[in-house]
Amino acid sequence: MISFVNDYSEVAHPKVLEKILSMNSEKNPGYSNDCHSKNAAELIRKKINNKEAHVQVLVIGTQTNLIAAASFLRPHEALITVDTGHVCEHEVGSIESTGHKCINVKGVDGKITINDLKEVCGDKHWGNAGILNIKPKMVYISQTTEVGTYYTNRELAELREFCDEYNLLLYCDGARLASALDCSDVGFEDLAKYCDAFYIGGTKNGAMMGEALVIINDSLKEDFFYIAKQRGGILSKGFLLGAQFEVLMTDNLYEKIGHHQNKMADRLRVGLDKLNISIKNKSETNQIFAIFKNNILEELKDKFMWETISTINESETEIRLVTSWSTKEEDVDALINAIRELDYNEI
Repeated sequence: MISFVNDYSEVAHPKVLEKILSMNSEKNPGYSNDCHSKNAAELIRKKINNKEAHVQVLVIGTQTNLIAAASFLRPHEALITVDTGHVCEHEVGSIESTGHKCINVKGVDGKITINDLKEVCGDKHWGNAGILNIKPKMVYISQTTEVGTYYTNRELAELREFCDEYNLLLYCDGARLASALDCSDVGFEDLAKYCDAFYIGGTKNGAMMGEALVIINDSLKEDFFYIAKQRGGILSKGFLLGAQFEVLMTDNLYEKIGHHQNKMADRLRVGLDKLNISIKNKSETNQIFAIFKNNILEELKDKFMWETISTINESETEIRLVTSWSTKEEDVDALINAIRELDYNEI
């Protein structure tokens, strides 16, 4: 069975596993006070070219977003996100569980726009009656987005300018950051320049688990560790997380993983396009949203795995295909050849 369901089905990149095994007899202090966590944080600071950034490796993405909201927002403040944002679509109300509301906006291609923010931050929130409404405070974006698109450098600069004008925080979920780094014009340093905080995703980029939260804004750093611990985010064996980011941040492995993911996705897009299969999103990232005839999917289901997104009509379904660090050319070719053998256009 060949899987294109997601980019976190495998245990970890071989170099990550090698590192963990090499540490098996070490005696490390707990709660991220170990040399591996400290070195990982320093490597990340070098990547983003910011010596003052606070770096804390947490366990999973939902937990990271939850802790960020709990730490960065006051009780009356809310988070702004597109309807497809991970925090409102896939995290079981985790943000709301912290006492903070998600203000949903429509967005374009999975991305928040300035017009969205203007509407949310209008007179009803900032005029004389503003105290009657929840206060927008943190703009949540993800790089890449849930629909496989990404923000450009210009778009981030525009968001930063708006946030500065309205005293908003800009927070970036980087669950699939490796893919975005490879195909967009936004690099590590740009995220540190434009965002108050962001995280570097490990779980979907070759790590066993782990997301490195990077806090740039000094006003958000105080007591963060206490809140993260209170919310269950500080792993006693924190060295296991730190060591993985040591590996990912060395010799550009993180960037290489993103390049491989995208290369395999590009190979898949080309193959699907030649078979006249409609691809809903035209992005260059490692997520592909394609529309298949149901009878084709029925023929493929015993050999391949994917995620079903939505029913288009009685004869067609939208599915998601995702490539990872472990996806091989032969995996992609096997899927394309299997479809071709079914004589797609004739069925």
